[in-house]
Amino acid sequence: MRESDLDGVLRVQAACYPAAMQEPGPIVLARLRAAPGTCAVAVDSDGVAGYLFAYPSVLGAVTDLGAPFAPAPQPDTLYLHDLAVAPHALGQGLARGLASHLLALGREQGLRWSALVSVQDSAAFWETLGYRAAAAAACAPGRGLASYPGDSLYMRRPLA
Repeated sequence: MRESDLDGVLRVQAACYPAAMQEPGPIVLARLRAAPGTCAVAVDSDGVAGYLFAYPSVLGAVTDLGAPFAPAPQPDTLYLHDLAVAPHALGQGLARGLASHLLALGREQGLRWSALVSVQDSAAFWETLGYRAAAAAACAPGRGLASYPGDSLYMRRPLA
């Protein structure tokens, strides 16, 4: 992902999330700058068709909705923060491709885990990629998981 992709990323975000879950452009840009090697886009003839924001973290840490990334100095986890695919591009395997690409990168970096917060009834998709629900108690104390809508679920999977 490049900074020049920001407008396309924000268009996809607006098409995929209700207003209360949309994160502002300056935060999205700050995330890209904090973890440029673990943010990716999929493009088609219309431009950005999907994206995935991730960063090196520690198991149990959950980035608040609308907060900047804080990559861990000694990470053990690739935290997938936001995956979205434009409605016109659904069914083409973009979500699976973006996730697989970054999970492979996490393994190459020697990370032992991947974790995420599942929103909008996406748990079944994440389960096909090997993620399993973890108790909210597995999350580090703080706002974290509580900053997401009520049906959100913390999920994790080993990378090794």
